[in-house]
Amino acid sequence: MQGTYEARLAELGVTLPDAPAPAANYVPYVVSGDLVFVSGQISMADGAFITGKLGADMDVAAGAAAARTCAIGLLAQVKAACGGDLDRLVRVVKLTGFVNSTADFGDQPKVVNGCSDFLVEALGEAGRHSRSAVSAASLPFGVAVEIEGIFEIR
Repeated sequence: MQGTYEARLAELGVTLPDAPAPAANYVPYVVSGDLVFVSGQISMADGAFITGKLGADMDVAAGAAAARTCAIGLLAQVKAACGGDLDRLVRVVKLTGFVNSTADFGDQPKVVNGCSDFLVEALGEAGRHSRSAVSAASLPFGVAVEIEGIFEIR
C-alpha cells in the first residue's frame, strides 16, 4: 500500500530510488531517538553525477535542478531509515547545502532552493525547515551540489 507522501511524490512524477550506498567509510544515516541524520546526498540523475561549478559552467537554474535530485536522495535515505514507511516522517528539521561554486558566486541560496522548494511541494508544511547554503571550492566527483539533512520521525 502506498503511503500519503509517496502518493504525493507519484503525483509529481517522482518514484524514490533505492537509498544510495555510501561512497566511503561512513553510514548513510544515523537514527538517534526521533531524529534521522542523513549524510550528504550528491547531485545525481539516472545513475550519473550532475557535475559543474556554479558561476563558471553552470547557471542557477541548472544548479537548482541538481539540488532537487539531492532532495530525492535525502527522502530515499529517510524512507530506508523508517523501514520503508516514509509516512513515519514528521518533518524536515534542517538542511545544509554545499554548492560547488566560484569565489565570486553569491547565489548559493537560490541553488539550494531547488531542494527546499521540492521538499515543501512534496511534503507540505512538514517540508519546511531551517537551512544553511554555503559555497564549496569543490565537491566529491566534481558534483554541483551536496546536501545533508536532519529529519524528525515517529
